[in-house]
Amino acid sequence: MDHLWSPWRYRYVSNAGTSGTCVFCAKANENRDEDNLILYRDTHCFVVLNLFPYTTGHLMVVPYEHVATLEDASADSLQQMFLLAAEASRHLRAEYNPPGLNLGMNIGECAGAGIAGHIHMHVLPRWPGDVNFMTAIGETRVLPEDLADTYKRLSRCFQREEPSGR
Repeated sequence: MDHLWSPWRYRYVSNAGTSGTCVFCAKANENRDEDNLILYRDTHCFVVLNLFPYTTGHLMVVPYEHVATLEDASADSLQQMFLLAAEASRHLRAEYNPPGLNLGMNIGECAGAGIAGHIHMHVLPRWPGDVNFMTAIGETRVLPEDLADTYKRLSRCFQREEPSGR
């Protein structure tokens, strides 16, 4: 049996679910956007990089409202979530030139939500071959860019343009 070590994940798995505080609510309430990988803040939602991305540029649009289902979210939060997902898609295409994108939500733990109590939308750039033998067989992802570099690139994209319809 082969072993692949990822000691950087220990901080996450050893604290997951122990604080009783929602990770999204905690990040939103802190004034440490770069440390928390928050790319952009708007009125009802914020955009944050995924700490454990599937691909480089994997980000999430998160409402400030702490709700577990779409039907519990306000219309303003839902509208802004989709507008920011479209904006994030535009920035990812401009910055990384992916030929495809995945957008999605996992609502509830049994649907695969890692943070089941707080809805959020994933936006992932995709390339041919980004799911290769390492992911399929080795259950390991290889990312070509450090999260700090991704943060710098994408935060500049969100800062470049004036709000439009958000």
